[in-house]
Amino acid sequence: MTAQADAIWALLSAVREQQPLVHNITNFVVMNNTANALLAVGASPAMIHSSDEVEDFVAVSQALVVNIGTLYSEQIAACKLAALRARAAGVPWILDPVGAGATPYRRAAASALAGLHPTAVRGNGSEILALAERTQAAGQGRGVDSLHAPETAVEAARRLAADSQTAVAITGAVDYVTDGHRVAAIENGHSLMARVTGMGCSATAVIGAFLGVERDAFAATVAGLAVFGVAGEIAAQRA
Repeated sequence: MTAQADAIWALLSAVREQQPLVHNITNFVVMNNTANALLAVGASPAMIHSSDEVEDFVAVSQALVVNIGTLYSEQIAACKLAALRARAAGVPWILDPVGAGATPYRRAAASALAGLHPTAVRGNGSEILALAERTQAAGQGRGVDSLHAPETAVEAARRLAADSQTAVAITGAVDYVTDGHRVAAIENGHSLMARVTGMGCSATAVIGAFLGVERDAFAATVAGLAVFGVAGEIAAQRA
């Protein structure tokens, strides 16, 4: 446990020292929160959405965050361009399939982006089930809220990670991370975090920052969620 804590602290120190540039294509509801979360952890956020420049910008970034919360056609086009360029340039990227099971359009968009080989995926139980099972019944949520506890999606996440060769995180009261072989449970955090808009989206962005300094996607995802959860615990003590 001490060794793992030391490894997470080393990655947090690396984020603070290297200040990775994190390119975000994210939703309008959380854009400010996401930028502040990245600044707080030590990263450098950029919100670049236009199809005219996402390819150029992602090529000079250390990580890309793709979040489909406020979904529209032009955004999806930009997400696909950025993801393809990230893969070609060796830039790690993370997908947040917000509300993936809510509508056929959203489910298809999330599935198409997942097919572009993200380095990591983070979602709630319903979103991960929808992405893994590719069916409406499996992952149906209440809008962007989850109707499935994280632990119910662990096996689906493991299959998704193995099939896609990616790290998959399911967040909730307990967070789970898997690369298809390893599974980590992260019990940090506080119930008050669920009462703040965009906590999951901010967690995705923070994972992006860790991906910018650590090529082991499993280790980066675990570290990002652990740091985010501890920050939530500290904030709750002062709330």
